[in-house]
Amino acid sequence: MRKYLHIDLGDRSVETEELQGEAAIRLGRHYIVKTLLERGVATVDPLSPDNPLIFSAGPFAGSSFSNANRLSVGCKSPLTGGIKEANSGGTFAFALGQLKMAGLTLNGASDDWVVIRIPKEGEISFDDAGPYLGKGNIEAAALLREKYGKKVSLGICGPVGEYLGLVAGIAFTDPEGRPVRLAARGGVGAVMGSKKVKAIVVDTDRMPPFHDRKKLMGSIREYGKLLKAEPAIKAFTDYGTAMVGDFTNKIGGLPTRNFSSGTLVGSDEGPMKLGGTFIRERTLERGGEPAHACMPGCLIKCSNVYVDDQGEEIVSPLEYETLGLIGSNCGLTDPDDVARLNHEANDLGVDTIEIGATLGVLMEAGQAEFGDLAFMQQALDDIRAGNERGRLLAQGTARVGAHYQVARVPVIKGQGISAYDPRVIEVTGISMMLTAQGADHTVGNMPTYKCTDKTTAELVEVSLEAQIQCAAADSLGLCIFGRSVTNTHMELIVTALNDAHGTDFEPAFIMELGREVLEMEWRFNRQAGFTEADDELPSFFYDEALAPSDKTARHRAAEVNRALSELLGGAKEGAVS
Repeated sequence: MRKYLHIDLGDRSVETEELQGEAAIRLGRHYIVKTLLERGVATVDPLSPDNPLIFSAGPFAGSSFSNANRLSVGCKSPLTGGIKEANSGGTFAFALGQLKMAGLTLNGASDDWVVIRIPKEGEISFDDAGPYLGKGNIEAAALLREKYGKKVSLGICGPVGEYLGLVAGIAFTDPEGRPVRLAARGGVGAVMGSKKVKAIVVDTDRMPPFHDRKKLMGSIREYGKLLKAEPAIKAFTDYGTAMVGDFTNKIGGLPTRNFSSGTLVGSDEGPMKLGGTFIRERTLERGGEPAHACMPGCLIKCSNVYVDDQGEEIVSPLEYETLGLIGSNCGLTDPDDVARLNHEANDLGVDTIEIGATLGVLMEAGQAEFGDLAFMQQALDDIRAGNERGRLLAQGTARVGAHYQVARVPVIKGQGISAYDPRVIEVTGISMMLTAQGADHTVGNMPTYKCTDKTTAELVEVSLEAQIQCAAADSLGLCIFGRSVTNTHMELIVTALNDAHGTDFEPAFIMELGREVLEMEWRFNRQAGFTEADDELPSFFYDEALAPSDKTARHRAAEVNRALSELLGGAKEGAVS
């Protein structure tokens, strides 16, 4: 049994719901869209009190199950106007699970800024947030830990979220207490700011009870053995997510100078410094940590701690999406420069993908030359100050592009495209087109899939399977980086679920769960007013050949949706109505 808290910020009342069996498993991304649909949220103003903010941990939360303590944060997105599930590592879901909680929903809005304290014993409190307002996340976290102790996990609305900037995420603490694990995308931080909740403080405790703990622990150990034996997992541990940069640069799909090129460094131009090989070597040479767990018990350890030439920490983590969007997309070539901007973004609690795409558009507009580090720092300074320019930039790529009348704006459904050029990395591009989440690669990323000579229908089928698997993982609190094991051992995962919560699911449950999520998310966006036209890539991807491959995008929204409808057994609209 798990508790779920429904918090009314208007009168500060708390209703506790008990979830058992199947209800304690269908959580995360599934719980978010199901709840928002049932409550008719698709048509509300996303920054109004009528937009609930949902924090949902998975069914293994609080246990030592590797990479199974992810957190889903959801609401109607103020950035896209559609459904949003923003996913994060860190310790927050782990702490909720230890308190025998499946999650909480913030309803309404507070009259005054508050810190919500969830203790392991006693009543939830609503404390004055005054001492933390306007402060960066690093300082705010230190003050919160000073007040509430070190044995807590924090969820923080940063200074940009306070003034409702749409690039704002929600920062969660990592195992060492750094507030650097962000549920970053879609403006969830602005929704938290609209509710005047500065932080949520959750006590840590111990592993919660499960239906058959002994059998569950056996599955946890077996899963760990499989991870350790998997070559793809070892690569993540050794090189982190930055290794993707080596690959995308090699195949010509790395976003470079506002998606105008697919390669930052040619094969005869020396090392690609924004890739995993160079960053690992530099990190080891300087005494940093090339492998770091973002959440307790994770054996993958794809995060890192990046240090300067004196061995002093600059940022943790330094990961591929940031290297791609703030780095190569803006013309930067040295990871030290990206790391320092990354630290600033973490302190502000903003989405580095959206920020990088926005800065690239500004450079496209002639505001600065690509690679102008001082310009980029000034932009972040303005966003921190919340001055007129800063508040404009904090509205994100689509709105900044419209303001400056820029023709080349890399967004889908109003959200900045992740670090995979869809002209070359086609399955991921199709996933970003089809998903209700906006241009989010984590919904179905297949960067290494060989697309040459494959039809649109064939690639849509590959994308759909990946999207279903990722939606299921997001609903179970599983990190998708474990998918080389998770997706090939579904019987093990389902057995663990049954042992954890006393259910009797068959292995097919996982794919059924993921498909349910996708169908509900498409339904939500349709209710919110989205049409097939919103799935189209920006026109420059179709009109401009990408160097060095000379490829243009070849998959149109109408054809992609037609192929999807056939896979779903009928017209898309009818299949998900």
